[in-house]
Amino acid sequence: MASNVNPTVRRRRLGQELRRLRELKGMTAEEVAERLLVSQSKISRLENGRRSISQRDVRDLCGVYEVEDHRVVDSLMQMAKDSRQQGWWHSFGDIPYSVYIGLETDAASLRVYDPQVVPGLLQTRAYAEALITGALPETTPTDIEKRVQVRMRRQDRVAAPESPLRLWTVLDESALRRVVGSRHLMRDQLEHLVEQSQLPHVTVQVIPFEMGAHPGLNGQYAILEFPDAADSSVVYIEGVTSDLYLEKANDVQQYSVMYEHLRAQALNVEQSRQLIAEIAKGYAR
Repeated sequence: MASNVNPTVRRRRLGQELRRLRELKGMTAEEVAERLLVSQSKISRLENGRRSISQRDVRDLCGVYEVEDHRVVDSLMQMAKDSRQQGWWHSFGDIPYSVYIGLETDAASLRVYDPQVVPGLLQTRAYAEALITGALPETTPTDIEKRVQVRMRRQDRVAAPESPLRLWTVLDESALRRVVGSRHLMRDQLEHLVEQSQLPHVTVQVIPFEMGAHPGLNGQYAILEFPDAADSSVVYIEGVTSDLYLEKANDVQQYSVMYEHLRAQALNVEQSRQLIAEIAKGYAR
């Protein structure tokens, strides 16, 4: 249980350890909830890392699980304390997808499929502002600027000089041809996309219209993988009012297989770069 300053990842690790202790004890989440006089949903949220875990929660759960090794209890208590620290994103106030940002910040690699827009980590500031403004028409200018700043800060993982995020992006051609903001803005965005695609740790592929039906027609998703083997991979699906995080091995495997099909059906890296550059030139006319 190595130290990690990322509170989101720390909560996940702590939740996984608490789930392991419960299963070793042969208890269900419902049984634990009854013993502690809390809801079963609270136990589930503690175990999946979606809820902040207090040291009192850890103490009570260790009591139920009859954990006698004080070193284990102390380590879990310290993890609970660390998990309540705030990540850099908290300085921007209430961010709807803060759990995802925490995972992305600690991920070693990220595979993204997007059928509609250029992914946030590869967006220019102008594109991000125009996209957020159009997608969230009732959002105030202040909140739009806050979201743009967060998006730009997230891109530090791609630009990091040491251990940058390994990013693999598969885009549908529609994401390149959807005019967000203006044609001039789109030209700048696609030229930026070409530049980013030349980084050794960034791969961009495009699925052309002529491919027809393909496995990505069900919508956008991302697969996050982490440097520590103790952290299971996560499939992230963004929603309007809530997001979905899939962590079961079978779910992650199904989405990973689907992603391999997308990569196989997309243009190769050089062909994709050429198509992006051609569309960018078209916006200059």
